[in-house]
Amino acid sequence: MSEQEPTGPQPWGGHPPWGQQQPWGNPEQPAAPPRWGEQPQWGNQQRPAPPPQWGVPPQPEAPRWEQPRWDQQPQWGPGNPGQPGYPQAPSGQPRYVAPPKPGIVPLRPLMLGEILDGAFQTVRRNPAAMLGAGVIAQALGSVIPALAQTGAVSGWSPSGWLEGIGPAQAVALGLGLAGVGLLLMLFSVFISVLVQGAMAVPVARSLLNRRTSFRQMWSLSRSRIGALLGLAGLLILGVAAVVALSVLGTMALVAALGRSAPGALVFLFLGLMVVLVWLAVRFLVAPAAVVVEELGPFAGLRRSWRLTRGNWWRLLGISLVVGLMVGVLSQIVLLPVKLLGNAVGFTVFSQGGDGADHTVGIAVAVASTVVTALVAAVGFAFQTSTMALVYLDLRMRKDGLDLSLMRQLETGSDPDGIPGRAPAAILGDPSVWQRPPYGPPPVR
Repeated sequence: MSEQEPTGPQPWGGHPPWGQQQPWGNPEQPAAPPRWGEQPQWGNQQRPAPPPQWGVPPQPEAPRWEQPRWDQQPQWGPGNPGQPGYPQAPSGQPRYVAPPKPGIVPLRPLMLGEILDGAFQTVRRNPAAMLGAGVIAQALGSVIPALAQTGAVSGWSPSGWLEGIGPAQAVALGLGLAGVGLLLMLFSVFISVLVQGAMAVPVARSLLNRRTSFRQMWSLSRSRIGALLGLAGLLILGVAAVVALSVLGTMALVAALGRSAPGALVFLFLGLMVVLVWLAVRFLVAPAAVVVEELGPFAGLRRSWRLTRGNWWRLLGISLVVGLMVGVLSQIVLLPVKLLGNAVGFTVFSQGGDGADHTVGIAVAVASTVVTALVAAVGFAFQTSTMALVYLDLRMRKDGLDLSLMRQLETGSDPDGIPGRAPAAILGDPSVWQRPPYGPPPVR
């Protein structure tokens, strides 16, 4: 007896009743549409796609962000946010990309710690240029104390020689010594300003990781020696003018107030110190500006005045911190040297005669002078590097020097020059920027 085919209404979709197996292949009869008022029975059919919404643009799928492995570098894309290859945060926003650091400091406005570390790195990477210039600057200040100490150790005293001269000769001798001291002080100021300007060259080149020799430093700054000497002369004349005005004010106060003048003179002296410190901070970066930007003496002073505007307290704090660090570290290094020299001298003095005393005393004085000059040279190089980095930091904040340095780093232009000397870096004019080596930019 053969099975009878099921009769009666079939469910919509061609599905067999419960308990029967679905035959292979397509059903012989097409599925009947649902009746009016009945819900369709969804089976193996797909849900129809929703109708398109007019006026709403399609949303592209955001690029997925994948965390690179610890031993891999992130793959940089075309450089535009939203494009494949650009580093994306998990939320789909562009990741922060730190500014490059090709040299001693990152190419962005600097903090105090980065300035101090950059100054130390400059001295370490360019020892011949920085320490050689520091020795030149401190040599004159170390020779005179060494001669005085050697004369005192050898037992020479000018008292016996001064007993045989008259009052007029004593006055002339005093004026002559004062004149020589003034000339030596002026010469020391000229040398200090000259060396400060020249030492800005290794600092600027170290921003792009370019080492500088002693000869190359002076070769790049040779054309600015006259401007630096003129700048030093202007600074000396300015200080002399302030002191002269103070002396005239003191004489006027004494003549007008009489016995009550000492109290007013104290306030006048404090005011003089404040004015000198204020001017020193405002003209702090003038030597570096004269060399790096190829400016004249007056233009260098105006440039320093504009760069330090609004940063006076910050520059004063940096100068005080650096000066305190150099002073404390110098004393820490020099104190054992002095104690060792005194111990050696005491040991030899207790066993030898006068000749041995003088010989050992002179040897100890010379050794102490050499060590003091070297320590002072290192401190001077560190302080000068700090001031040069302060100057470059001010230009990054006000002139966008960091962007110009990034462009120069990408193109590799002027490898033997001073970074920041190009007109584009000084004036911020994009029309004179150096074009990449692959040709002019495309015309838009």
